[in-house]
Amino acid sequence: MSHNNIRESYKNGKDFEFNSLRTLKDLANQHNKNISWIVKHYEAQTAQQDVKKLEKLMDDRIRIMEDSVTKGIEDPKRSLGGLIGGEGNKMTQYIEQNTPLMGSLGGLALSRALAVSEVNASMGKIVASPTAGACGILPGVLLTVSEHKNLSRKQLIDGFFTASGIGMVVAEKATVAGAEGGCQAECGVGGAMAAGAAVELMGGSPEMVLNAVAISLKGVLGLVCDPVGGLVEVPCQKRNTMAVSQALASADMALADIKSVIPADEVIEAMYDIGKSLPPTLRETAEGGLAITPTGQKIKEKLD
Repeated sequence: MSHNNIRESYKNGKDFEFNSLRTLKDLANQHNKNISWIVKHYEAQTAQQDVKKLEKLMDDRIRIMEDSVTKGIEDPKRSLGGLIGGEGNKMTQYIEQNTPLMGSLGGLALSRALAVSEVNASMGKIVASPTAGACGILPGVLLTVSEHKNLSRKQLIDGFFTASGIGMVVAEKATVAGAEGGCQAECGVGGAMAAGAAVELMGGSPEMVLNAVAISLKGVLGLVCDPVGGLVEVPCQKRNTMAVSQALASADMALADIKSVIPADEVIEAMYDIGKSLPPTLRETAEGGLAITPTGQKIKEKLD
């Protein structure tokens, strides 16, 4: 498509619209582009902004993530509730002295997810992706994949646009709120966003991106939101790392051309239906699950 035609499409606001991952994939194939290209141009036509300006804005968000990784690892602080703090630093020391079972890439991704979650829980600056409770997943996966594969800054930025496009569809078709859909809607969706974006970073096709999303999200269907003491600390931080692990595994399977039998859009719809069927006690109220275990109740009493 020529630049003139692209400008014209901004006026009619139609050419890059998508409300499903299938439509997003079809648009990418139609234009012979990556999913990130479609997302960027959709955002450009919607916000009436230049693509380069949007790329700069995304780069700014990535720099905040990078800062939160550094802060969490090099200057760890106890969380507001005192339940977590220093885990990112511990994991970093471990991988410097040992070969992680997940390999160096996996180990580093875990340490970064732990670190960013700590920064969030200690009232530091993070980027909600898609929520503050799931903020460690995207930086854990995408920054690490980009670094290990020596990708360009532009490729990294594009990866985050792909992740945002996936998140946009989920937010439109379902929810990204733990209070509405449980942790499957927060860490689960964050993992799916990371899995799909990692596939694009590795040069996978739009279809592979969707398979990664579906495989990752399927693995956490039914995951409840049961924060101990009502704080975004336990089990939230460790669930970020589980989503990181699942995202990397799902991306590898998709890149191996392993397909999800259930399409990504249907998995998203199933996630939403499951979330609505969860009792309120398992949707961020701290009235069920781990929050009401004997240890969880003791912690709550101390916090009160």
